[in-house]
Amino acid sequence: MNVDLSEKIPNNVNLSNDKRLQRALEHWQPSFLGWWKDMGPARYQENDVYLRTAISVDSAGWANFDYVRMPDYRWGIFLAAPEKDRVIGFGDHAGQPVWQEVPGEHRNALRRLIVTQADTEPASVEQQRRLGETCPSLYDLRNLFQVNVEEGRHLWAMVYLLHAYFGRDGREEAEALLARRSGDADRPRILGAFNAPIDDWLSFFMFTMFTDRDGKYQLLALAESGFDPLSRTTRFMLTEEAHHMFVGETGIRRIVQRTSELMKDAPGGDVRRAGGIDLATLQKYINDWYSLSLDLFGGEISSNAAEYFANGLKGRANERKAADHVALEGAYDMQVPEGGRLVHQAVPLRNAMNEVLRDAYVDDNQRGVDMWNKTLAEAGHEGRLTLPFRGFNRRIGLYASLHCTPDGTLLSREEWTRRRDEWLPSESDRDFVRSLMRPVYEPGKMAGWIAPPSKGINNQPLGFEYVRLD
Repeated sequence: MNVDLSEKIPNNVNLSNDKRLQRALEHWQPSFLGWWKDMGPARYQENDVYLRTAISVDSAGWANFDYVRMPDYRWGIFLAAPEKDRVIGFGDHAGQPVWQEVPGEHRNALRRLIVTQADTEPASVEQQRRLGETCPSLYDLRNLFQVNVEEGRHLWAMVYLLHAYFGRDGREEAEALLARRSGDADRPRILGAFNAPIDDWLSFFMFTMFTDRDGKYQLLALAESGFDPLSRTTRFMLTEEAHHMFVGETGIRRIVQRTSELMKDAPGGDVRRAGGIDLATLQKYINDWYSLSLDLFGGEISSNAAEYFANGLKGRANERKAADHVALEGAYDMQVPEGGRLVHQAVPLRNAMNEVLRDAYVDDNQRGVDMWNKTLAEAGHEGRLTLPFRGFNRRIGLYASLHCTPDGTLLSREEWTRRRDEWLPSESDRDFVRSLMRPVYEPGKMAGWIAPPSKGINNQPLGFEYVRLD
């Protein structure tokens, strides 16, 4: 597809052919840049950062790496190439041509889906804006900024859809996306996980591992949408999203590697005293961020999810692999709380679509945890990290009123309150982790609580000056 990089807003949607839309987006652009200046990464707006920038939607050579000041980053609008003769792949409209315009009867539902996804993009930038002040290395600082600018580009992708297909309502929603603030009591972000503070790098790696992985599965489901512009937009977003999960998964693996080294070398194996993050603390952070991210999929039994599927708006991840694309018959087995115990229940498949997506997410996360445990095993340690039971520490869905241990043992409210700090970060745990957050700015050097990566970005050496601080 032809990509116009010379425009004020780089794009491959022939923006210059729609002057009204072009003017509207160019009017929104200064507001976005103002938001970025106020709520984007603190302190480093004037520094040159070695970033990749999307220049194409082709699978090969889609990005260019170079130094750029973040306010000068070329945030653009890129949709994946259209699929010839694409048809809706699921639900009541399966086999019908995809929609190039918003069907009137689905306008509100599609707008809600797009706004909810869009709101997560600026929210994460706001959550992470001060992390650069405590970076464990220039390599990690650069990766943080890469994630941030690409979340900004994903916001542009969603705002394009709002402006292009939803008229005045869409324009108002686009303005509201810049008005809400992560964690603000009066103007919070829409989803709970995007109002949680991220003030240390362990939380950042957990976020990019678990919460960004939820984003992957939401994008995979939206990529199946019968609304073709949404499908094409999210398909290209997935190309960029992969790096964000790489940052989280390998970041935690590097912490595990360093922890395993300190377990051998520190007197008495006291990792904390040696300036590292012990496995018990790592497990607590996993429990916290994993359970928070599970909530993002919504209720286990959901009439909204059933309607989205029936109407062809949001499918399953990799819908083509499913045996039944209509899903009017059949049931999905899930474990649910009932009368103070857990029982299995067969739920009509369409109503279980959130859980179908969540199950795929759980399996994907387990693969990452297995990699971390392989690192421990190779170092000769018996300790292992685990994913907690999916009902642990939940705030949304059937498990919201349930109190249980990470292995699924049911507890009374009183016992849960008394023992909570055994499984989730206590304030003293958080204070300890924050005490380790001291910036390391020398190229090639790492903070003492994390191991170096196996290789640099874009084949650059580890000692490469990923961020120019002069």
